[in-house]
Amino acid sequence: MTILSALLRATAITSVLAATTAGVLAKDVTISVWAGGTGPNDVYRVDAIDIAADLLEKEAAIRGEELNITVEKTSYSGWDDFKQALTLSAEAGTAPNIVVSGHEDIAPWSQAGLIVPIEDYVDLDSWPLNDIYPNLMEIASYGGVVYGIPQDAEARPFFFWKSHMKAIGYTDADLDALPQKVQDGGYTLANVLEDAKKMQDAGVIQPGYGFYPRVSNGPDYWQFYTSFGGVMEEDGKLVFDKAAMTRFYQFFVDAVAAGVTKKNHIGMPWDQWYGEVASGKAGIWHGGTWHYARYVNQEGLIDFFGSVAFSLIPAGEGGKANTLTHPLVYLLTSGHDAETTEIAAQLIKIASEPRINALHAIKSAHLGISVQEASIELYSNDRWAREATERLLPHANAMPNNSDFGAYWNVMWKNLEAAWTGTKTVDAAIADAESELKSTLGDAIVIR
Repeated sequence: MTILSALLRATAITSVLAATTAGVLAKDVTISVWAGGTGPNDVYRVDAIDIAADLLEKEAAIRGEELNITVEKTSYSGWDDFKQALTLSAEAGTAPNIVVSGHEDIAPWSQAGLIVPIEDYVDLDSWPLNDIYPNLMEIASYGGVVYGIPQDAEARPFFFWKSHMKAIGYTDADLDALPQKVQDGGYTLANVLEDAKKMQDAGVIQPGYGFYPRVSNGPDYWQFYTSFGGVMEEDGKLVFDKAAMTRFYQFFVDAVAAGVTKKNHIGMPWDQWYGEVASGKAGIWHGGTWHYARYVNQEGLIDFFGSVAFSLIPAGEGGKANTLTHPLVYLLTSGHDAETTEIAAQLIKIASEPRINALHAIKSAHLGISVQEASIELYSNDRWAREATERLLPHANAMPNNSDFGAYWNVMWKNLEAAWTGTKTVDAAIADAESELKSTLGDAIVIR
């Protein structure tokens, strides 16, 4: 715990005690929490703060204090609306106390003064925070300072529709062995395009459905760059590996040329995409661990494990099989008094306890954030959580917490989409990306 943290805690406790010592006054606090990218399966991103508030109130009552916490919860299904609303509220001085957002926002938001380090308000060496996986805590940090607490973890697997794979010659034993074969590099992205084409040629699926990627920009696409040997950041500097990026772009151009992915695939409605992959209309696709909840709850996929195999993203030339974890994090916003921020931090700490976090993990098909969470029966008895954790997380990387990464990401995606749709050749897309990165980021990125 830092000296500032101790002083803030002492101030907060003294203030509460002064208001309640003689039983004369109650302490009434309103804590607002906003969460981005949150649908019906993700309600515990905000509801966990409600549970934490109830526990904190009961603890205060046992100490003879009256602490009344009102939690105001706002969930945004999309990210653009969420970030626009947050920016406007911060400018107006009405930002929520707690936000749940992607870890990549830590660098720019901390530099802009929008958030404050959570390490100034909680003891990171005390339970449950000292049980959170160290790599997740590192992802929640920037410049050696812990700004957030991981709210969840996840990974992004490849999925294979089993009956379609069997139709082109795979046996049950082959499918059982496939995840390890992918991990070992024996099944690659080249094999993905081959099998996708075989499925279409066999008539089990329609043209354009052999390989069915996500339909919009997202962290997932960095996995393919990694699969082809790309590195996002090295020694604190962003890295643009032209050879790896070329192979990455070429893979999607080849998928379109082979007819297994549509040229106009990007921009398809997500509801349509979910319905098609969960009903066997597509052969091979990639997505997130949380998609499992959507498939079995909203899309009606009854026998997931009998219908679908899953693995790491296969390796491409020059790289290795991998997956990407993109933890959302609890962050404290600036502009609030120290006492309220202290209480908000305590709510985040309580919400991170294994049993509470497991509610979110299992309902939303995310992965746990701490060692002890894996021993909670709700979690350990869930096959998806157990297998996805063991198969994927040990091989996960993450996007860098770098304030310039957003600009790099925009350039990568814009030129990938141009190559994919045929607006540019792969060579032209790479040349344009290099030129734009040099002009916008300069020495902040290494071109090699």
